[in-house]
Amino acid sequence: MTVLNEPSSCSRREARKRDRQEMILEVAQRYFLDHGYAGTTMSGIAAALGGSKGTLWSHFPSKDALFAAVLDRVARAYRARLSQILDPDAGLEEVLLGACISLVGKVTSPEAIALQRLVISEGGRFPELSRIFFELAPRNTRALLAEFLEGAMRRGALRAADPLEAARALTALCMAGLHHQLLMGQISHVEPENIERDAAFAVDLFLRGYAPAPGSSM
Repeated sequence: MTVLNEPSSCSRREARKRDRQEMILEVAQRYFLDHGYAGTTMSGIAAALGGSKGTLWSHFPSKDALFAAVLDRVARAYRARLSQILDPDAGLEEVLLGACISLVGKVTSPEAIALQRLVISEGGRFPELSRIFFELAPRNTRALLAEFLEGAMRRGALRAADPLEAARALTALCMAGLHHQLLMGQISHVEPENIERDAAFAVDLFLRGYAPAPGSSM
Protein backbone atom coordinates (compact mmCIF):
# COMPACT_ATOMS: atom_id res chain seq x y z
CA MET A 1 0.00 0.00 0.00
CA THR A 2 2.86 2.34 0.78
CA VAL A 3 4.35 1.80 -2.67
CA LEU A 4 1.01 2.52 -4.34
CA ASN A 5 0.63 5.79 -2.43
CA GLU A 6 4.09 7.11 -3.29
CA PRO A 7 3.24 8.44 -6.79
CA SER A 8 0.18 10.27 -5.47
CA SER A 9 2.16 11.75 -2.59
CA CYS A 10 4.92 12.80 -4.97
CA SER A 11 2.38 14.39 -7.32
CA ARG A 12 0.88 16.37 -4.47
CA ARG A 13 4.30 17.60 -3.41
CA GLU A 14 5.13 18.62 -6.97
CA ALA A 15 1.79 20.42 -7.29
CA ARG A 16 2.40 22.32 -4.05
CA LYS A 17 5.89 23.21 -5.23
CA ARG A 18 4.53 24.53 -8.56
CA ASP A 19 1.84 26.52 -6.78
CA ARG A 20 4.42 28.02 -4.45
CA GLN A 21 6.70 28.95 -7.34
CA GLU A 22 3.78 30.53 -9.21
CA MET A 23 2.97 32.64 -6.16
CA ILE A 24 6.62 33.67 -5.83
CA LEU A 25 6.78 34.70 -9.49
CA GLU A 26 3.59 36.77 -9.28
CA VAL A 27 4.88 38.65 -6.22
CA ALA A 28 8.39 39.00 -7.68
CA GLN A 29 7.06 40.44 -10.94
CA ARG A 30 5.15 43.16 -9.12
CA TYR A 31 8.14 43.83 -6.87
CA PHE A 32 10.59 44.21 -9.77
CA LEU A 33 8.25 46.62 -11.56
CA ASP A 34 7.54 48.64 -8.41
CA HIS A 35 11.11 48.87 -7.10
CA GLY A 36 13.29 48.41 -10.20
CA TYR A 37 16.00 45.79 -10.56
CA ALA A 38 18.55 47.56 -8.37
CA GLY A 39 15.97 48.25 -5.68
CA THR A 40 14.79 44.65 -5.55
CA THR A 41 16.33 42.28 -3.02
CA MET A 42 15.62 38.69 -2.20
CA SER A 43 14.92 39.78 1.37
CA GLY A 44 12.35 42.31 0.16
CA ILE A 45 10.56 39.73 -1.96
CA ALA A 46 10.62 37.24 0.91
CA ALA A 47 9.05 39.85 3.18
CA ALA A 48 6.37 40.59 0.55
CA LEU A 49 5.65 36.87 0.37
CA GLY A 50 5.39 36.66 4.13
CA GLY A 51 7.97 33.87 4.29
CA SER A 52 11.63 33.40 5.00
CA LYS A 53 14.48 34.27 2.68
CA GLY A 54 15.64 30.66 2.96
CA THR A 55 12.36 29.42 1.50
CA LEU A 56 12.71 31.80 -1.44
CA TRP A 57 16.32 30.74 -2.03
CA SER A 58 15.28 27.09 -2.04
CA HIS A 59 13.25 27.83 -5.19
CA PHE A 60 15.51 30.44 -6.84
CA PRO A 61 19.25 30.65 -6.07
CA SER A 62 19.75 34.31 -7.00
CA LYS A 63 18.02 37.52 -8.03
CA ASP A 64 19.17 36.94 -11.63
CA ALA A 65 17.59 33.49 -11.62
CA LEU A 66 14.38 34.87 -10.17
CA PHE A 67 14.20 37.68 -12.75
CA ALA A 68 14.84 35.16 -15.55
CA ALA A 69 12.03 32.96 -14.21
CA VAL A 70 9.66 35.93 -14.08
CA LEU A 71 10.44 36.77 -17.71
CA ASP A 72 10.27 33.16 -18.83
CA ARG A 73 6.81 32.79 -17.28
CA VAL A 74 5.50 35.81 -19.18
CA ALA A 75 7.27 34.96 -22.44
CA ARG A 76 6.25 31.29 -22.36
CA ALA A 77 2.57 32.16 -22.03
CA TYR A 78 2.82 34.56 -24.98
CA ARG A 79 4.72 32.08 -27.15
CA ALA A 80 1.99 29.51 -26.54
CA ARG A 81 -0.63 31.96 -27.84
CA LEU A 82 1.50 32.95 -30.82
CA SER A 83 2.13 29.31 -31.74
CA GLN A 84 -1.62 28.78 -32.03
CA ILE A 85 -1.96 31.80 -34.33
CA LEU A 86 0.88 30.76 -36.66
CA ASP A 87 -1.08 28.12 -38.55
CA PRO A 88 0.80 27.10 -41.73
CA ASP A 89 -2.42 25.78 -43.28
CA ALA A 90 -4.27 29.12 -43.04
CA GLY A 91 -3.98 32.10 -45.40
CA LEU A 92 -0.63 33.89 -45.07
CA GLU A 93 -1.96 37.46 -44.83
CA GLU A 94 -4.66 36.41 -42.35
CA VAL A 95 -2.13 34.64 -40.13
CA LEU A 96 0.37 37.50 -40.24
CA LEU A 97 -2.34 40.01 -39.37
CA GLY A 98 -3.43 37.91 -36.41
CA ALA A 99 0.16 37.48 -35.26
CA CYS A 100 0.90 41.19 -35.56
CA ILE A 101 -2.28 42.21 -33.72
CA SER A 102 -1.23 39.83 -30.95
CA LEU A 103 2.33 41.17 -30.90
CA VAL A 104 1.37 44.86 -30.91
CA GLY A 105 -1.19 44.17 -28.19
CA LYS A 106 1.42 42.39 -26.10
CA VAL A 107 4.24 44.95 -26.37
CA THR A 108 1.87 47.88 -25.74
CA SER A 109 0.34 46.37 -22.59
CA PRO A 110 1.07 48.32 -19.38
CA GLU A 111 2.96 45.32 -18.01
CA ALA A 112 5.22 45.05 -21.07
CA ILE A 113 5.92 48.80 -21.23
CA ALA A 114 6.83 48.87 -17.53
CA LEU A 115 9.16 45.91 -17.96
CA GLN A 116 10.87 47.38 -21.02
CA ARG A 117 11.38 50.70 -19.24
CA LEU A 118 12.97 48.82 -16.36
CA VAL A 119 15.38 47.03 -18.69
CA ILE A 120 16.24 50.24 -20.57
CA SER A 121 16.82 52.29 -17.42
CA GLU A 122 18.91 49.70 -15.58
CA GLY A 123 20.42 47.59 -18.37
CA GLY A 124 23.55 49.76 -18.52
CA ARG A 125 24.39 49.07 -14.89
CA PHE A 126 23.26 45.45 -15.04
CA PRO A 127 24.21 43.96 -18.45
CA GLU A 128 22.89 40.59 -17.32
CA LEU A 129 19.44 42.16 -17.08
CA SER A 130 19.46 43.09 -20.77
CA ARG A 131 20.85 39.71 -21.78
CA ILE A 132 18.15 37.81 -19.88
CA PHE A 133 15.41 40.01 -21.33
CA PHE A 134 16.60 39.70 -24.92
CA GLU A 135 17.11 35.94 -24.83
CA LEU A 136 13.77 35.15 -23.21
CA ALA A 137 11.54 37.70 -24.96
CA PRO A 138 12.53 39.23 -28.35
CA ARG A 139 14.88 36.45 -29.46
CA ASN A 140 12.44 33.62 -28.80
CA THR A 141 9.54 35.49 -30.39
CA ARG A 142 11.61 36.16 -33.51
CA ALA A 143 12.65 32.50 -33.68
CA LEU A 144 9.01 31.40 -33.57
CA LEU A 145 8.06 33.87 -36.31
CA ALA A 146 11.12 32.88 -38.37
CA GLU A 147 10.08 29.23 -38.32
CA PHE A 148 6.67 30.14 -39.71
CA LEU A 149 8.11 32.53 -42.32
CA GLU A 150 10.64 29.93 -43.46
CA GLY A 151 7.77 27.56 -44.20
CA ALA A 152 6.01 30.27 -46.22
CA MET A 153 9.22 30.87 -48.16
CA ARG A 154 9.55 27.17 -48.95
CA ARG A 155 5.97 27.14 -50.25
CA GLY A 156 6.69 30.16 -52.46
CA ALA A 157 4.25 32.41 -50.62
CA LEU A 158 7.16 34.72 -49.72
CA ARG A 159 10.41 35.34 -51.59
CA ALA A 160 13.40 33.39 -50.37
CA ALA A 161 15.39 35.28 -47.74
CA ASP A 162 16.91 34.88 -44.29
CA PRO A 163 13.86 33.98 -42.14
CA LEU A 164 15.38 35.43 -38.97
CA GLU A 165 16.03 38.74 -40.72
CA ALA A 166 12.48 38.68 -42.06
CA ALA A 167 11.13 38.08 -38.56
CA ARG A 168 13.26 40.96 -37.27
CA ALA A 169 11.84 43.24 -39.96
CA LEU A 170 8.26 42.24 -39.16
CA THR A 171 8.64 42.77 -35.40
CA ALA A 172 10.38 46.11 -35.99
CA LEU A 173 7.45 47.28 -38.13
CA CYS A 174 5.02 46.21 -35.41
CA MET A 175 6.88 48.20 -32.76
CA ALA A 176 7.48 51.36 -34.77
CA GLY A 177 4.20 53.09 -33.92
CA LEU A 178 2.18 52.79 -30.73
CA HIS A 179 4.92 50.91 -28.91
CA HIS A 180 7.49 53.68 -29.38
CA GLN A 181 4.95 56.35 -28.48
CA LEU A 182 4.07 54.57 -25.25
CA LEU A 183 7.67 53.85 -24.37
CA MET A 184 8.57 57.54 -24.79
CA GLY A 185 5.51 58.72 -22.87
CA GLN A 186 3.93 60.46 -25.86
CA ILE A 187 0.66 58.61 -25.23
CA SER A 188 -0.66 56.91 -22.11
CA HIS A 189 -2.93 54.19 -23.52
CA VAL A 190 -3.99 52.57 -26.78
CA GLU A 191 -7.33 51.62 -28.29
CA PRO A 192 -7.96 48.22 -29.94
CA GLU A 193 -8.63 49.83 -33.32
CA ASN A 194 -5.25 51.55 -33.21
CA ILE A 195 -3.55 48.24 -32.45
CA GLU A 196 -5.25 46.74 -35.49
CA ARG A 197 -4.18 49.74 -37.60
CA ASP A 198 -0.52 49.36 -36.60
CA ALA A 199 -0.67 45.61 -37.29
CA ALA A 200 -2.28 46.08 -40.72
CA PHE A 201 0.33 48.71 -41.62
CA ALA A 202 3.15 46.36 -40.61
CA VAL A 203 1.75 43.41 -42.57
CA ASP A 204 1.15 45.53 -45.68
CA LEU A 205 4.74 46.81 -45.76
CA PHE A 206 6.16 43.40 -44.92
CA LEU A 207 4.29 41.63 -47.70
CA ARG A 208 5.34 44.31 -50.19
CA GLY A 209 8.97 43.77 -49.21
CA TYR A 210 8.86 39.97 -49.22
CA ALA A 211 6.46 39.33 -52.09
CA PRO A 212 7.56 36.53 -54.45
CA ALA A 213 9.23 37.65 -57.63
CA PRO A 214 6.87 37.99 -60.64
CA GLY A 215 6.50 34.68 -62.42
CA SER A 216 7.80 32.60 -59.52
CA SER A 217 5.96 29.35 -58.82
CA MET A 218 3.59 29.34 -55.82
